[in-house]
Amino acid sequence: MAEDTPPPDAAFRLGWEEWVALPDLGLPAMKAKIDTGARTSALHASDIEPFGPSQRPRVRFMVHPVPGRSDLEIPCSADIQDRRDVTSSNGETELRYVIASEITVGGRTWPIELTLTDRGTMAYRMLLGRQALAEDVIVSPGDRFCQPQLSYDVYHSAQVREEAPVRALRIAVLSREPNSYSTRRIVDEGEKRGHVIEVIATQRCYMAINALAPEVHYDGKRLPRYDAVIPRIGASVTAYGTAVIRQFETIGTYCVNGSDGITASRDKLMAHQILARNRIGMPTTAFAASPKDTGNLIGLVGNAPLIVKLLESTQGKGVVLAETKKAAESVISAFRDLKANFLVQQFVKEAAGEDVRCLVMQGRVVAAMRRVAQPGEFRSNLHQGGHAEPTRLTRAERDTAIRAARAFKLGLAGVDLLRASDGPKVLEVNSSPGLEGIEKASGKNLTALLYEGIEKQVRPTPVRRSRRRG
Repeated sequence: MAEDTPPPDAAFRLGWEEWVALPDLGLPAMKAKIDTGARTSALHASDIEPFGPSQRPRVRFMVHPVPGRSDLEIPCSADIQDRRDVTSSNGETELRYVIASEITVGGRTWPIELTLTDRGTMAYRMLLGRQALAEDVIVSPGDRFCQPQLSYDVYHSAQVREEAPVRALRIAVLSREPNSYSTRRIVDEGEKRGHVIEVIATQRCYMAINALAPEVHYDGKRLPRYDAVIPRIGASVTAYGTAVIRQFETIGTYCVNGSDGITASRDKLMAHQILARNRIGMPTTAFAASPKDTGNLIGLVGNAPLIVKLLESTQGKGVVLAETKKAAESVISAFRDLKANFLVQQFVKEAAGEDVRCLVMQGRVVAAMRRVAQPGEFRSNLHQGGHAEPTRLTRAERDTAIRAARAFKLGLAGVDLLRASDGPKVLEVNSSPGLEGIEKASGKNLTALLYEGIEKQVRPTPVRRSRRRG
């Protein structure tokens, strides 16, 4: 016997049927058929979709690991190793993607290659061919389960969610400004995490609206199935942008911010009504349409100075400080002559040209900064020349920011607060908050936290235990 040939009692023995795990793919338990007559190994996969750059192509697919359980599907992704013709036992040849993964059987782990194919009609979701067997493996064709057995019950526990590998996602960023800081950060961070990020100009999307197969098209082609959409909708295209997001919601795509929340946050009047309905502190606000109501409108808010604000204002534009009652009447008259919608708001003097931007992600304040207006300016927006610095929030400020984001059902929100003498007041809830100022002020990688939230949302969840047992 040659020196490198292990003795018979050291051989690793397999039966024709064994329990295996593919940890790289997040598959902790599967029954596999061991077939030395087959050269290659195969894994049952559906919805097979190549993606990624040509230099490093990847493939995404769904696996139903338990025969007869179509309700349990595990999303997987892997690098493409090859694409080759494979002839099945019935003589049919199919061009298949080839991936690499580690396999674990009976406490032993080694690398193998797998071809992806639809084995939905087969009794076994996986076939292990002779190329995947190490030299010291002995297959006993008359035996089954020579190695310890596993259980499909693992798919009914939180373990499959907590231990699943981060799957490469295909994510769309709806933005007209691909070169803006926020959009570039979202793209760069997503690609760094192994995801495929596509920036889509909102107004170049168009929709096929029907009951059975609603679709979103872009530049003459139907858009692929995305795992998530990150909206960066400009104020000037709010109506069309939210229509596109509604279409993605209809398809079932996870949207970081939903269409209703974006619409409400952009309409200053509706936003303040939502804050009032949820009893969230804000500066006293009034709105009216008739020119005859100017005096009463000002009286509802209080004495000058006060703020007159366009309903569609962003980045501090369309916001005027009226220091006297006469000045307020003049501004209101001018806005009405322009047939512009506006509201009148209490000026919080003690804020002294400062506000606090809280960044809320998935119901948690992840960063905050204090924005200070430049001398002679009451608007603290960074676009108006203000500067930012990190700040510590009180519990009341943190709770107010979280409640405000929750009231609009936003997964990502910039909540602007004023520090008033009687507690925090919400100025605005921004559904497309900029990332540059707050990342630099806080020193945190907030874009990475955004992706952590998305990955948790789209990862598979444990399913209920079925009465049928595998």
